[in-house]
Amino acid sequence: MDANDLGTPVLDDHLHLDPDHGRGLEAVKDFARVGGTHLLVVNKPSWYLGVEADDGEDFRPVFERTIEVVEEASKLLRGRAWAILGVHPGLVSRLVDERGYAPAEAREIMQSGIDVAAEYVDRGEALGLKSGRPHYDVDDDVWAASNDVMRRAFERGADLECAVQLHTEASEDLREVAAWAEDAGLPAHRVVKHYAAGRLEGPTPSVMSEKDRLEVAAERGEPFLMETDFVDDPDRPGAVLGPKTVPRRVSWLLEEGYEEAVRNAHVETPKRVYGIDTEATLA
Repeated sequence: MDANDLGTPVLDDHLHLDPDHGRGLEAVKDFARVGGTHLLVVNKPSWYLGVEADDGEDFRPVFERTIEVVEEASKLLRGRAWAILGVHPGLVSRLVDERGYAPAEAREIMQSGIDVAAEYVDRGEALGLKSGRPHYDVDDDVWAASNDVMRRAFERGADLECAVQLHTEASEDLREVAAWAEDAGLPAHRVVKHYAAGRLEGPTPSVMSEKDRLEVAAERGEPFLMETDFVDDPDRPGAVLGPKTVPRRVSWLLEEGYEEAVRNAHVETPKRVYGIDTEATLA
């Protein structure tokens, strides 16, 4: 066994790679060097890449750059990477508060972006969609518009039979949101709350890889994923968790006797949620 082989697939369920402004593929090398094998790479918020969207087509350069870096990342991994594409829910505030759009107009722009992202999933160039709603206080009409964008993502996810990752407020109970997905025809387990705590009702939690959260998730025995939300932003070098974190936390979980939890998070839940086989895709 190689020194960096943890004896299991190791998937980071949610991180960002920015080859033009951040560490990009160097972060992937760090991940692989300590035993990481698979990545789900989420496109960065469009405005971070200099895109001020006025319609859905404006998101294409963001999505295509993400797909490009995913292809390069896969070459560096024993497993592979996949793209998750969508519209960051914080865009609604940028459109309404900074650019003067009405909430209904912002909703249309963001829903159009979801529709364009869905095209890449339909062609097999991306694995799933990303949506959500602000994690901070907003006006009622902005909140309603955001929920409408999220419902559009659920509709597209149902059409494509793909997962939808969500950025939302901190919560351990999102059963209402999961019910919206079910109403749209998307099974609740294919809705993933990114940046989750160890306990969550409704969607599948993508647990931030801090030991206390992971211990809760491991003890519960329910399906869960692990993530870092690595932002790959040179202006925020210490933001969220680094790319080596998930492999190191897997090593810690194994040392603590949580072998079943590791298999849950890195083999069984990825297959259940995304339909991916992290064992068969290992080189």
